[in-house]
Amino acid sequence: MRHNISGRKLNRKTSHRMSLLRNLSKSLILNEQILTTLPKAKDLRPFVEKILTSGKNQSLHSKRKVYSVLRDDNLVRKVFGVLAKRYSSRNGGYTRILKAGFRSGDSSPMAVIELVDRDIEAKGLVDKERIKKSADNKTNEMKTNPDNTKNKDITKEPLEKKPAEQTKLDKEKK
Repeated sequence: MRHNISGRKLNRKTSHRMSLLRNLSKSLILNEQILTTLPKAKDLRPFVEKILTSGKNQSLHSKRKVYSVLRDDNLVRKVFGVLAKRYSSRNGGYTRILKAGFRSGDSSPMAVIELVDRDIEAKGLVDKERIKKSADNKTNEMKTNPDNTKNKDITKEPLEKKPAEQTKLDKEKK
């Protein structure tokens, strides 16, 4: 009997399971909404809620504790800045789990887990900024080097071929 044993093993060893929960929590805090399987979402909820509750404390100890889980300065700043202000009056229940049908490959139950009162623009914001930055870099490169000679390989340019009549005349002259 499993008395007083909480959580699921998710068919993983402890270290793999903890890494999975850390990665899912990073994605959830970054994007504020993710799609995963229902058992993973149910296990992720208390993990993330403890992080967000620590974020409301604003002490050095809680910052170090959150950093030990997330291992990303930007996410720690988001937890202690944006999310702490957003949930300052809330005593818990920072996440919501919505069932999202079944996965077509193996029919496992899927769920959307999201932060309550989430920022709609946060989902995919990092990717959008990265794409915009790379596009800006390409346009700047085109402005500074319009003929794109930097990217051309000079050795692969075709040699000018002489017309057949010209080669005959060259042979006759020799």
